[in-house]
Amino acid sequence: MSRRLPLAIFLAAGLMLGGAAASVWLKPTKMMADGKPPVVLHTVVPESFGDWRVDPSIIPVLPDPTVQNKLDALYSETLNRTYINPSGQRIMLSIAYGRNQNSESTAAHRPEFCYVSQGFTIKGFGKEHVALPAHSLNVVRLEAQADRRIEPITYWVTLNEEASTPGLDRKLQQLRYGLQGFIVDGMLMRISSLTDLAASSGGKPDYRLHDQFIADLEKAMTPGFRPRFFGS
Repeated sequence: MSRRLPLAIFLAAGLMLGGAAASVWLKPTKMMADGKPPVVLHTVVPESFGDWRVDPSIIPVLPDPTVQNKLDALYSETLNRTYINPSGQRIMLSIAYGRNQNSESTAAHRPEFCYVSQGFTIKGFGKEHVALPAHSLNVVRLEAQADRRIEPITYWVTLNEEASTPGLDRKLQQLRYGLQGFIVDGMLMRISSLTDLAASSGGKPDYRLHDQFIADLEKAMTPGFRPRFFGS
């Protein structure tokens, strides 16, 4: 027994050292954003396009200070705007861009958490597809409510130039980039609108206005940046 103990200690030490070496070897070190044009949201995202113009009278729901501090640490830049069309219909746009999206901690800005922290209740309607000219965009549909304010929400996330929804697909993408040694950048894209309680049918909201806004914004985006916001 006494002869086996040193061998066991030696093997355990070897495994620990091997694991430490592997973790260093596999740790991503190449920042993908360094090889691409920098994302400056307030200049890359147009203030007017198609029938849409910025409306400064309404500010999208923002995180509470505690969550905002986390976002400042996780994301490189955020953008919050409200757009209006000639019919008086409004869409609120919120974008969070991060140069390092390898961590699951970036989920802090997902509407499921952001809105709840503001006192909203969330109703989920699952995942759907938005048809764009060159491809189909997978999105998550939600509805947030606080008192008489009802806010239908559509959102998706991107890694590099690939769009997806939170869950297994995104985790697999993160793992694939990480194993290649890349620290990947990406965004959380959220759009929403307002529906008064009196006008709500109590069923699933009509998301056609969201889909039209997404298509209009994608068309107006500079081609070189378009895949980073909408995938390809």
